Amino acid sequence: MAAQSTPHLVEAAEIAAEHGLTPARISALYLERESSGFPEAVGHRGRARQWDKSDVDQWFAQRKPPRLLKHKPPKLDPDELLTGAQASRFLGYKNPQQVNTYVRDHPGYFPDPDVVEELGTAERPYRRPKWRVQTLLDWKDTRPGSGKRSIERAAPALPDVPVDGDPDELLGASQAAALLGFKSVNSFSSSLGQGNLPLLKTVDATSEKGGRRRWTRRRILEQAAQRKAK
Repeated sequence: MAAQSTPHLVEAAEIAAEHGLTPARISALYLERESSGFPEAVGHRGRARQWDKSDVDQWFAQRKPPRLLKHKPPKLDPDELLTGAQASRFLGYKNPQQVNTYVRDHPGYFPDPDVVEELGTAERPYRRPKWRVQTLLDWKDTRPGSGKRSIERAAPALPDVPVDGDPDELLGASQAAALLGFKSVNSFSSSLGQGNLPLLKTVDATSEKGGRRRWTRRRILEQAAQRKAK
């Protein structure tokens, strides 16, 4: 008799990071499980509920297609650049800040902008990200929860970040993920959300536009050393 494989357990933060939601929304779906059909929790780690990932994946795959899946974006030049608000409307979101929220709160879920314009003045600079229409269409067709579970969406490659760079240089989530040895920004964000990276709970800076978190290379490497010591 073949031995049963050990289920892959996931918590609300990890589910939220994969599907572009918030941990609070995952908890709400669970509390509403009689009507939502969300899977039963199979365990706990401390106070955090845990689910069998295969059950969660099946639930998202079988969800009734939402309005967004039926939305047909207008025909535009594939190389046309759209701002966050324009991209939100193009994808069918009622909230014009939805794309900016994805970028700020769920690193790795939404594609990086194709162009970032440096605007403002020397005293008050700000950045305006823009995405190509084709980039948005590619994401729409393969985003998690789109129902196309047979398509394996490759995670964006992490950058090559030198360990011996300026220790006070501010680095973002993808660079931190690379230095810490994660395979993707999603797995880094999930681990951070679960409290497994305590030194990174404190951020050293946030970007003026979008509020993206930044940490010094020194802090990230201290966290990497702490992980290896466990």
